[in-house]
Amino acid sequence: MTIKESIQKSLHLLTKQERSFKINLLRQSSQNFFRSFTIQYQSIYITKLGASALQLGIANSIGGFASALVAIPIGWFADRRGLKKVFMFGTVLMAFAATIFALASNWVMIIPALILDALALRIVMTACPMVCGSCLKNEERATGMQLCDTISAAPRLISPILAAFLITLFGGLAVAGIKPLYLIQVVGLVLLAILVNRKFMDPSQIEASKIELNFLEGMKEVFNQGIMVKRWILCTCLSSIPLMLNQIYLPKFASEVKGANQFIIGGMATASAAIPLVLSLATGMLADVIGRKKVVYLTLPVYCSSLLLLIYATDSTMLIASGVLQGFLMLAGVTQGAITAELVPTSLLGRWYGILGLFRGITSLIIPLIGGVIWSIVSPSHVFPFLILTQVARVLILITVPETLRNERSKTTKNRSVE
Repeated sequence: MTIKESIQKSLHLLTKQERSFKINLLRQSSQNFFRSFTIQYQSIYITKLGASALQLGIANSIGGFASALVAIPIGWFADRRGLKKVFMFGTVLMAFAATIFALASNWVMIIPALILDALALRIVMTACPMVCGSCLKNEERATGMQLCDTISAAPRLISPILAAFLITLFGGLAVAGIKPLYLIQVVGLVLLAILVNRKFMDPSQIEASKIELNFLEGMKEVFNQGIMVKRWILCTCLSSIPLMLNQIYLPKFASEVKGANQFIIGGMATASAAIPLVLSLATGMLADVIGRKKVVYLTLPVYCSSLLLLIYATDSTMLIASGVLQGFLMLAGVTQGAITAELVPTSLLGRWYGILGLFRGITSLIIPLIGGVIWSIVSPSHVFPFLILTQVARVLILITVPETLRNERSKTTKNRSVE
């Protein structure tokens, strides 16, 4: 397939989707822009406010615990009442968290912000894949999800470098230089909440499939009707570990151990976003042809090599190269997300993502603490070999899960394997 044909196919796939898919794409793109404005500098900001590596891990673990508590209720609420209210609540909460970040004068004051931000992110992350899961057909789901990721990743190319210039303008890689970014983030998120309120409508399939099962019945049905649900929960937890540790310790490692300034850190974030932008569509098409699992097998080793390159980096060029290769983690994650959406019936997607959110939250309670202990007691560089081991375990579990490409949800009970 030529580049022209790929673009034409992508445009056709995008234009034929219902309005909810398109508005959610705009919502996710905007959210990525404003979150990428601060996220790569957040651990440095908290450290500058007085937190040690272990205290940084503890603070993030508290936020993870809070997100675990809210995950299942949010999924249940989304199944019963729709996604618009969920997106609205999550976006407003995110703006409130950014306000606390901006007003904090010490690292302890950051803890409420981390809790609210973790809650907000879990809320929108539970709802967002429900849009793709309900709007996209099985044979185009990986392509559609990668297309969504391609477009929504584009703002990540701009915001980290723009933030680096603003940090320099406001006073450098210090509290005074980073704090104004959160004020800008607040304004952007408030505008985004207004957009969601005025323009977003629930996908028709979700609207039609709202069910009145009570809370516990809904949870039970996920396990009864899903394929290898328990095993997939474990695979999902392992998949979430890099996102947690990368966010907390990677910028800190680049700054404190490798001597990177705000432009190098921003450049690494931009480089990481460039790979999904360039390769997402091709990756999605490949996954819709050869299968989702094979694509994950191809992309995860490249991400692991980025961690080795980070450990042994001797200059800024190697750090930027590491950032480029880190983008393959997103390709693996989005492709794996297509499997997640195909393991349970559409009517139970909210509860399914809620259950996964619960276990991601539990993982985010434990993993930042482990990272802080490794950083403080062993050495900072040993955080990343630990990450590699978790991804090896992820692949070993994925091998045991059946390929879902072209499997029909109506056959899930018939095809369910023994856990």
